[in-house]
Amino acid sequence: MANACGIDFGTSNSTVGWVRPGHPIMLELEDGKITLPSVVFFNAEDDDTSYGRAALAEYLAGCEGRLMRSLKSLLGTSLMDGQTEVGGRALPFRVLLAQFIGEVKQRAERAAGRPFEHVVLGRPVHFIDDDAAADQLAEDTLAEIARNVGFRDVAFQYEPIAAAFEYESQIDREELVLIADIGGGTSDFTLVRLGPERVARAERADDILATGGVHIGGTDFDKYLSLSSVMPLLGYGSQFLSGADVPSSYYFNLATWHTINQAYTRKMQAQLTEMIRDAREPAKLQRLQHLIEERSGHWLAMKVEEGKIALSAQASVQLELERLAPPVLLEVTRDSFDAAVSNLVDSVGATVTQLLADAGVQAGQVDTIFFTGGSSGVHLLRERIAALVPGARRVEGDLFGSIGAGLARDALRKFA
Repeated sequence: MANACGIDFGTSNSTVGWVRPGHPIMLELEDGKITLPSVVFFNAEDDDTSYGRAALAEYLAGCEGRLMRSLKSLLGTSLMDGQTEVGGRALPFRVLLAQFIGEVKQRAERAAGRPFEHVVLGRPVHFIDDDAAADQLAEDTLAEIARNVGFRDVAFQYEPIAAAFEYESQIDREELVLIADIGGGTSDFTLVRLGPERVARAERADDILATGGVHIGGTDFDKYLSLSSVMPLLGYGSQFLSGADVPSSYYFNLATWHTINQAYTRKMQAQLTEMIRDAREPAKLQRLQHLIEERSGHWLAMKVEEGKIALSAQASVQLELERLAPPVLLEVTRDSFDAAVSNLVDSVGATVTQLLADAGVQAGQVDTIFFTGGSSGVHLLRERIAALVPGARRVEGDLFGSIGAGLARDALRKFA
């Protein structure tokens, strides 16, 4: 057994895999579960920091403090060199990411009963779209953070290729497989030849026909569902008495996980007070003001996320928005969700079409689509991808564990 692990640091959830004979690959990181939600809560009342489900529970219980989520979205952006305020102190975002990844490492080591010196980290095909320098900077930043928290050797693997390695361990014949990894922040694809005779090869570059990806994922679906269905309750799309539109930036910040905290400023409060006086629908802006005063933006985002997940399996869902003033029971339909995210799905579909063209492969040659990633359940997205390779069978991977398990297998190959 190598002291090497694979870490899938995800926008929404993180996992760790470690290959050991006779045991499950995935390590339990919280409450007997293999996933640790990528969330940090700084509790101002106890002057303490919590992670994962515990962090979400403290926030939802009304504890005073600061919730941070979608940390991976900072990589490769100008925000990475910035900072935020926590408990009256400046906290650099680099330190924040190091705290979380260090926590993941410590939990994995406790679960394994041994330290890990080597790691294969998963990465999207593109951290940043159409900007090679920013993309490389994101990887370099993540590597530096991993070394700073105690990993001696750091390697990377594309997340869809890691998922391919995990799927390959389950098949008994050669297949041409489209790996569709729809995560919280990105949609990544690999077209790869897999088979039992290829597993032992040290070099697999020739088996990978093409890779592609786009910076669209579950948090983007959350955002546009929120903007189309929930934010109009708070005044999005409304006007002032003058006929001018209420600024949309407030609503985009509230609908985007990693910018929600930007809505909680004194400047924002002062602006809202002025806008309410001049609004055609002041009650809606008063509802927005109350939400911000109560710092319930993350709660609202969680409600929207719950609705998105429910719409993967049913045609409509009732969102109980009890923290709004007054409370609202909002029905959201799959049809309205599909309309809200159609442009996103079009972009993902274009990425898959380009992938097939880059590989020089006809749609009918693809044997299997392997779906993984927590957002691969979005119905319209799944149907669009399947329609592009209509003869391929659909295989459902472990939505949260396939990548971590594949990274662990790659770590064994690289560091054993």
